[in-house]
Order: sequence, then C-alpha cells, then structure tokens
Amino acid sequence: MAQASPFTTPQTHPKKRSGRNREKWIAFLFLLPSILAIAIFVYGFIGWTGYISLSKWNTFVQDLTFSGLDNYRFLFNDFRFQSDLRNTIIFTVLFTLLCIGLGLFLAVLLDQKIKWEGLFRNIFIFPMALSFIVTGVVWQWIFNPSTGINLILKKIGITDPPLWYVQTRVVLPLHIGQIQFGVPMALIAVVIAAVWQLSGFTMAMYLSGLRSIPDELKEAARVDGATEWQTFRYILLPQLKPITFSAVIILGHISLKIFDLIYAMTGPGAAFVTDMPGLYMVETTFKGSHYAQGASIAIIMLLLVSLLIVPYLIFTFRKEETP
Repeated sequence: MAQASPFTTPQTHPKKRSGRNREKWIAFLFLLPSILAIAIFVYGFIGWTGYISLSKWNTFVQDLTFSGLDNYRFLFNDFRFQSDLRNTIIFTVLFTLLCIGLGLFLAVLLDQKIKWEGLFRNIFIFPMALSFIVTGVVWQWIFNPSTGINLILKKIGITDPPLWYVQTRVVLPLHIGQIQFGVPMALIAVVIAAVWQLSGFTMAMYLSGLRSIPDELKEAARVDGATEWQTFRYILLPQLKPITFSAVIILGHISLKIFDLIYAMTGPGAAFVTDMPGLYMVETTFKGSHYAQGASIAIIMLLLVSLLIVPYLIFTFRKEETP
C-alpha cells in the first residue's frame, strides 16, 4: 500500500470550503446595511459638502456653479474666521494641557488609597454626566460680571473684579492678518468651564493606568534608592504614555469641534473673542443662507480634526501589525 508523501499538501474537503464561503457571505450580508448607511450618510454627505463648498450657492436660491476656491479665499481673509482659528488654537492648547495636568494630579491623589476614595472619584467624574449645554448655562451664571462670582470677590475687598467672558482684551497680542493673535481673556472663562467638565474623564483614564502598573516596579525602584518623585518620573510616567496619547487625541477632537458650550455660555462674543468655527458655520449656513461658505467652514473643521485622527490611526495600525 503506497504511503502519502510528507510533502503532499492536504486537500480541503469541498463541503468545508463551501461552508466557509457561505459563512463569509452571510457575515457580509449582515454588514452590508451598515456599510451602505456609512457610505451614504457619512462619506456621501462629506463629498456633497465638499462639492457645495466649491460652488456659488451663497443665497437662498440654489446655485451649484463651480467657483473653485473662492469661498476658502474669502474665509481666510475674513476677520471673523481668522479670529475663530486663533480661538480654536488657544482653546485647544489650554483645554488639553489643563485637562491632562489636572486629571493626572487627581489620579495620583486618588491612587494613594485615601479615605472616601469612591466618593471623591464620583464627585470628579460627575460633571461628565452633564451636557455642554447645561455646563454652559451654569458657568454663564457663575461668571456673570454683575451677579456671579464677582459678588463674592467684591465682598472680600476686590473692587475691580474681572469681566470674564465680556471683556475683549487679548494678552500677548501679535498682529497677524487682521487680528491680534494672543490669548483672549474672555476665552479663559470658557476654558475653565470645559476643564471642569472633562478633567474627571482624564482622571479616570490615568487612575486606571496607575492601578494597572504592578506594585513590584514601584517597590523595586524604592529598594534601589529612588525617591517618590524619581519613581513617578522614571517609572510611572513612561507607563502612562499610551494613556496620555489617547487623552490628547480625544480632548483635541472635542475642542476642535466645540459648539454647544460656546453657544450656551457666551455666543460669538464682542469682537468674536469667544467665537468658534462651529458656531460661525451654523450662523453662516442657517441664518445667512451662505451655504457654500458654511460648507467650506465644515470642510476646514474636518481637515483640522483629521490632523489629529489620521496620525493616531496610522500609529495604531502600525502598532497592531508589529509582532
């Protein structure tokens, strides 16, 4: 009786192969509605928005005549849009840094296994349960120059309290284009409200990261003579880099498309010191009927968010492919 050669490739049974193909087709059919919905209602609408941004549809009457980049040129020469870009950059930087710094500080405190840790953890995370609309209304009352926190400041002897989101002064101004590029003082109040709401989110992320670090690493560092600061600096922080990276992406994405907090708390502000592209887009499109310009703002916002999301996705895919 002839023996099978060890080099012979085993043959897949036809029934097994057909069964696998049938499972693939069934899985594809289950996913097909979602694929079609995403293709139409996400990427299709993005493409339609991009097409409108290149048209002359800036009146109530539809006009899809091709105009090239005229709408984009108008925006980048517009005082309000230049102010929006400045505000977006300043808000994103301050909001992200303060959320990460405060969240890390709170996580380190809670990681000391203090008494009533669960209570404090819930208190810090609670603002996340609120919408930005509610947060904006509450902090608008708090920072109202006439009836808010300024009443307390006057009680303790501060006769000239800040005007918060009403003032138009720009700190460290640098004249670029038609605007003063610096830190609008009115934007500080908005940053405080946003940090109050989302610092608990970063606290939760960092706390979970700290709790996942083995105690053996900390003990080994202490045995080697490392101080608490050195243990934190050279042992804990490097372990928290992936969490920091994820937090920057999430917070940056939120800040770049911020709308509801600004809408409820300040609006565009005097001289557009608290205006944002999202608010400008809504007013331009639905109040001014400048649909092409509104679509151009939307595409620019999409590109700004892509500057954060695309590198993150590339990094994630490469990390997964690395053995």
